[in-house]
Amino acid sequence: MKRIIVIGCPGAGKSTFSRKLRDSTGLGLFYLDTIWHRPDRTHISRDEFDERLGEILAQESWIIDGNYSRTMEQRIKASDTVILFDLPTKTCLEGINSRIGKVREDMPWCDTVPDPWLLRSVEEFKEKDLPCIYELLDKYRKGRTIVIFESRTEADDFIDHLKCK
Repeated sequence: MKRIIVIGCPGAGKSTFSRKLRDSTGLGLFYLDTIWHRPDRTHISRDEFDERLGEILAQESWIIDGNYSRTMEQRIKASDTVILFDLPTKTCLEGINSRIGKVREDMPWCDTVPDPWLLRSVEEFKEKDLPCIYELLDKYRKGRTIVIFESRTEADDFIDHLKCK
């Protein structure tokens, strides 16, 4: 595990897991949200994003946290490990609501109210995004490890197992 992507529904716990994984492995962690978004809630250009992502992918090792479907295939192809959070929608909505008012290292601002667009994307994730992710995982299964968590407990157990090694 040297080139890891962590993907899944917003609010599933990807960023929390990614921090624990970074702390357990010592690999560099890159949050796509902090690359794409600016603190003033604007974002960089697609070209700049793609350039920065390309610089990360060229490195020998990394953990990349985030979905960004436009670049997902590129990241899967470059990875040796894909970690997918496939949690219940209710759990993800609770995750979104639990981070309101909290400063996070994976986002350049602090939400004070739930973002309606984000809530809608969580509600649509299983029908709209997840089938495409599973198609990509099937397409690129050969040569990489694919780990699918259906609960946060499974993710915690994975980290605990790493610590024992």
